[in-house]
Amino acid sequence: MNTPASKSPLVTDWTITVPVVALVALLFSWGRDLPGVALALVSLCLAGAVLAAVHHAEVVALRVGEPFGSLVLAVAVTTIEVALIVTLMADGGEKTSSLARDTVFAAIMITCNGIVGLSLLVGALRNRVAVFNLEGAGAALATIATLATLSLVLPTFTTTTPGPEFSSGQLAFAATASLALYGLFIAVQTVRHRDYFLPVDTKRIRAEKVRKAAAAVADGEEDHAQPPSTRAAVLSLGLLAVALVAVVGNAKAVSPAIEAGVASAGLPQAAVGVIIALLVLLPETLAAVRAARRDRMQTSLNLAYGSAIASIGLTVPAIALASIWLTGPLVLGLAAIHMLLLTLTVVVSALTIVPGRATLLQGGVHLVLFSAFLFLAVSP
Repeated sequence: MNTPASKSPLVTDWTITVPVVALVALLFSWGRDLPGVALALVSLCLAGAVLAAVHHAEVVALRVGEPFGSLVLAVAVTTIEVALIVTLMADGGEKTSSLARDTVFAAIMITCNGIVGLSLLVGALRNRVAVFNLEGAGAALATIATLATLSLVLPTFTTTTPGPEFSSGQLAFAATASLALYGLFIAVQTVRHRDYFLPVDTKRIRAEKVRKAAAAVADGEEDHAQPPSTRAAVLSLGLLAVALVAVVGNAKAVSPAIEAGVASAGLPQAAVGVIIALLVLLPETLAAVRAARRDRMQTSLNLAYGSAIASIGLTVPAIALASIWLTGPLVLGLAAIHMLLLTLTVVVSALTIVPGRATLLQGGVHLVLFSAFLFLAVSP
């Protein structure tokens, strides 16, 4: 007979096997030119690693609760992404001078418009109105806006060095401020005001309004699943790290084929970074959409905004440290068109968050902004 515990996403055979196979595929494919069959196999491993990462992130989230579950996935993905950026910049020389800026900006657009818009759309389709905590979402958006301005906008207007670059002192200040603000946000999110980042009990609200107890019970079955054991959570945490390494590494392995496809299509080189960012952020995207389907919109926003904050708050300090031995310029300042998109994203996000609830319209607006970003990436 099934028990509530049987509804928990416990570790299964495929979730153990797929990350390991994907990691093996990464070891054999790293630094090699892949033929068509091998490229298809690596791509298949990449997709499997994404699904496995989402599964193990959910196991860990069930054990530690929100917002720690969202934080684990966001920090893990971003840490590996930062390591990849530093590695590529060390190997690429001057041609990768804007890689950090392009990757971080792409992450902001993907998370704040793509993931948020898709989650709002899914949540509103399921429940007509997607409900979340204004305090938590507003604090996260304010942090993103500040970090993005300090790290990506100011370099365009500083005058100490020519071009959209920071001087050494300015870069050190931006890195310190980013790391301090990221640490402060984590402390507020997980300790001092953790309740601001917990999912809203929409089932209780709807039960009070419409008195449909049977529907509320049916909707709540999945949410009352018992958490996994500590052993299962620790195993999933390790497998999550393996899966994420495989995701980012295999994305890098298929990047030459992506670059060749982009070049043959006559698209700008920046499109490669957008595609890689989309691949790397797939685990968070799937996890956010699944949370929205379960009427846990705050979890979706935690994943999206948390990833954007981690992307800036960890990348800028890492790049500042790496600049000690990296050669060539470090371009961080955004172009005018990208600053316009960033400003519009912040304004629209604020208007979305202020009511504490959103409909299909808000989800559609964010997805249109995301589509504009993708279109301008291929047709600037």
